[in-house]
Amino acid sequence: MTQYLRAQYNLNDPACISIIDDLPFWSAPFGIKLLDKVRYKKNIRALDIGFGFGFPLMELAMRLGPTSKVYGIDPWKAAMERTQLKLKYADVQNVELIEGVAEAMPFENNFFDLIVSNNGLNNVQDLTKVLAECNRVSKMTAQLVFTFNTNRTFIELYDVFREVLKEHELWECEEKIDVHIYSKRKPLSEFKEVLGATGFLIRAIHEDEFTYRFSDGTSLFNHLFMKVAFMEAWKEIVPSSLQVEIFQQIEEKMNRRAERNQGFAMRVPFVTMDCEKTKQLN
Repeated sequence: MTQYLRAQYNLNDPACISIIDDLPFWSAPFGIKLLDKVRYKKNIRALDIGFGFGFPLMELAMRLGPTSKVYGIDPWKAAMERTQLKLKYADVQNVELIEGVAEAMPFENNFFDLIVSNNGLNNVQDLTKVLAECNRVSKMTAQLVFTFNTNRTFIELYDVFREVLKEHELWECEEKIDVHIYSKRKPLSEFKEVLGATGFLIRAIHEDEFTYRFSDGTSLFNHLFMKVAFMEAWKEIVPSSLQVEIFQQIEEKMNRRAERNQGFAMRVPFVTMDCEKTKQLN
């Protein structure tokens, strides 16, 4: 048990990058909803913020067709190199990739007709600055479509996590859970406020959810995607000297719940925002 605590993944190592799914179960439900809300037209310029391994960037480029061009921006160089390889072998020629951050995009004013981001805006350093940049580089009436998972994501796991921390009277660690969640999952109200302040009108808000189901807590913690995407952040909540003890107890509690409930399920509520630029910022 707890061998997952020793797992280390260098996300700049091409070998590590090569074993991660192009389209993991995590990304697909968000992306399906996003692609469904895009207004498809010919002869447009589109941007994917935080394209990672190329989804939905490649899918969007192929659906828009050769009369349009899709740009992608992401600071993750190793992922960009893999996406470039995929574009080459798929012979998708209407894409240009840029290594960079969305807070300072190297595009002209009023350049894009469409901007998308699949669960990417909740990973930026400064949401207000990014959306102000989206306003600057998009044309008037341009469409902005993005997805994000809410702060109720994995609440079933965090409830068990909190329970164990309370039993150990680790109050500061419990507070770290709130900080961790907020850093990656801003509330819908905050997105609404920032969108209004940066010149975007919300045309529609679509709320949905999907579920991760596991046989028990042991299988959950040893799942590759959980180890790659979440484990390091979860470990940081607990002092290193207590990690084995704490995580073993969390795992045991989840396993007992799984026996009663025929497995352990974690919900992922998420939102798809369909917006339009209606105001030019100064």
